[in-house]
Amino acid sequence: MIAWLNHLVDLVEENLTEELDVDGLATALGTTEYHLRRMFSTLAGMPLSEYVRRRRMTVAAADVVSGAADLLGIAVRYGYGSAEAFGRAFQSVHGVSPGQARRDGGPLRTQPLLRFRLTVEGALPMDVRLVSRPAFRLAGHATRVPLVHHGVNAAIEQHVTSLAPQEHARLKALGDAEPHGLLAVSTDLDPDRREGTELTYLHGVAVTDAVEVPADLDVIGVDAGSWAVFRAAGPYPDTLQAVWAATASEWFPSNPWRLRPGPQVVTVLDRADDFSTATVELWLPVEAGS
Repeated sequence: MIAWLNHLVDLVEENLTEELDVDGLATALGTTEYHLRRMFSTLAGMPLSEYVRRRRMTVAAADVVSGAADLLGIAVRYGYGSAEAFGRAFQSVHGVSPGQARRDGGPLRTQPLLRFRLTVEGALPMDVRLVSRPAFRLAGHATRVPLVHHGVNAAIEQHVTSLAPQEHARLKALGDAEPHGLLAVSTDLDPDRREGTELTYLHGVAVTDAVEVPADLDVIGVDAGSWAVFRAAGPYPDTLQAVWAATASEWFPSNPWRLRPGPQVVTVLDRADDFSTATVELWLPVEAGS
């Protein structure tokens, strides 16, 4: 996988003025665009789309400062339909407009060329099991929330605490399938997992087709398939977020599995009264790699 990501970085450099065919590259490498984008964003600390934008603006800055071409021509060369759109992208990266950069020579902010390397640290032991599950449903209360990579997600916290205690009990009694217990479900995520983008969050349970779900609950269908189940214990939610990052940096590069589309499910097995610490399982939908 590390070789795939470095190949992707090379492809970005070769196509800074062209549309990037990530799906075509993923197919050629025997993986999927979904998996490739998720692994890139987790390991690079930024979405692929953001990296491409920063690299384009880094290289475009040289054309702007040199004054060898008009700004509209530079904008078109780097895939922008107008000088205004190019100017917004340029200023978002460099903090100054193309005109200011051309006049003053900067300041300019450079995005270095990324290079991925696999390092063995062993800082976080990976407690994982692989399970195969038939199709099932997730039933509960869903809402749209922003994606938060680190720390407490206030929107999710507000959503869960707004439910009455008896509602949590009703949901728990309804569940009859694995993953057991009350679940934190994230789905419809942005392909690049950009901070602040919206996702669907469901607080609920897993149910089989035998369960008649009350009409006031939201339902998400889940396809049959394999799941990698990671267990961890420690400060919450920091430990859970660290485990997700470790799946990308340690587990997926070392195992013949890749992510497949589907919800990310967290079940809390045990927790402190104030929820400061918890033992959790992170369920990720996976499939065998080519």
